[in-house]
Amino acid sequence: MSLSTKLRKYLLENGASEVGFANITNFTPKKRLNSGIVFYITYPKTIIKNMENAPTHEYVLELVDMNSRLDAIGMKCENFLIEHGYEAYAQTKKRLGTDFGENNSFELPHKTIATRAGLGWIGKSALLTTKKYGSALRLSSVLTNAPLDFGNPILESKCGKCSKCQEACLGGAISGKNWNYKLKRNEFYNDKKCEKYALYISHENLGKADTVCGKCIFACPHTQKYIKN
Repeated sequence: MSLSTKLRKYLLENGASEVGFANITNFTPKKRLNSGIVFYITYPKTIIKNMENAPTHEYVLELVDMNSRLDAIGMKCENFLIEHGYEAYAQTKKRLGTDFGENNSFELPHKTIATRAGLGWIGKSALLTTKKYGSALRLSSVLTNAPLDFGNPILESKCGKCSKCQEACLGGAISGKNWNYKLKRNEFYNDKKCEKYALYISHENLGKADTVCGKCIFACPHTQKYIKN
């Protein structure tokens, strides 16, 4: 059994919904760590089904829990690789901190590794989007020097003319422009508008201001297929 097969099996057994491997040689933030491991956990259908008037208390509680679970999987992955003789660095939420916007990401975002691993594309909402789960998922990643079997990169959007997330975004953060790997996030999505509206709608729905919303997750047709199947 190859290292990639062993590692993927291990991460799935420890709670990941999907796992991918990417060649990050040209943009790794850490010398020698030229392989990226990315994995995600999906939101339960029952929680997403009730998010037509997002955000909900259940969604926020699940989000926090998922972040903790992703961090735990990331550390297990890091330790697995170190035990097998490789260097590894888990890009955990705990190591990142809690800033919103451009600072709410590592120098190499999980989403970039995910697209390079072939797990999905970046939707007009700036979220990783997959055909199977839409954007009803949360990501994490690990950097390593382990030799892995890389996926086929996805370098452009598969959203086409769909504008459901743009229509759902009452903060006007989504321009409607399709992503490709050459675009920077602020060329098609405004995180400051997202933050401003999230603070407003979370106060309305939850009784306290927070940087959570989720309307674009619910609106994505691929998410809708996921929760209805």
